[in-house]
Amino acid sequence: MDTKRLIIVAVGGQGNLLASKVIGEAALLSGVPVRMSEIHGMAQRGGVVESAIVFGDAKSTIISDGEADLLVGFEPAEALRALNKCNAATTVITNLSPLSPFTVAIGKGVYPRLSRIQELIRAKTEKLIAFDATALAREAGNVMAVNMVLLGAMTRTGILPLAADKVKEAIRTRTKKAFVEVNLKAFEMGFEAAEKGE
Repeated sequence: MDTKRLIIVAVGGQGNLLASKVIGEAALLSGVPVRMSEIHGMAQRGGVVESAIVFGDAKSTIISDGEADLLVGFEPAEALRALNKCNAATTVITNLSPLSPFTVAIGKGVYPRLSRIQELIRAKTEKLIAFDATALAREAGNVMAVNMVLLGAMTRTGILPLAADKVKEAIRTRTKKAFVEVNLKAFEMGFEAAEKGE
């Protein structure tokens, strides 16, 4: 099987690690070899959290610059910051709802324009799917379900060797029972949003 490399970047508290666990579980359910690693920056203080997930017969979880097949940004500036992992054939999915860093909040920095972020990503990659995942999560019933919305979008691309039914099964087993229905709804909404964005 072809090796596929996925990078997920988020800000601490956005649910990146749960999304990674769901993806790992879905891969196991599908009989797909998977390796994962995570970098926790100042995650509890709103710092970057990055997951590298490699599907197939790779020996390492390290995804070098230019190697990602798919980059998923839970936050637009973090997606831009991880652009070095991409190449001309990479697909990028990003949430368009910014979480301004502390420096911007206190007036010591400027958040890049969303249109500029999209322009820079499009210039370096094959495809960009960009939408407001936070609004869809809120519509699904829980603003914290951004991770499930983006999980739906990344499944829809067909880049990862994971069928939607296996990802849904993993959502049922890996997320708290109280949130399963909302999470499944958020997943479906992200799946549809990616379909429209293609």
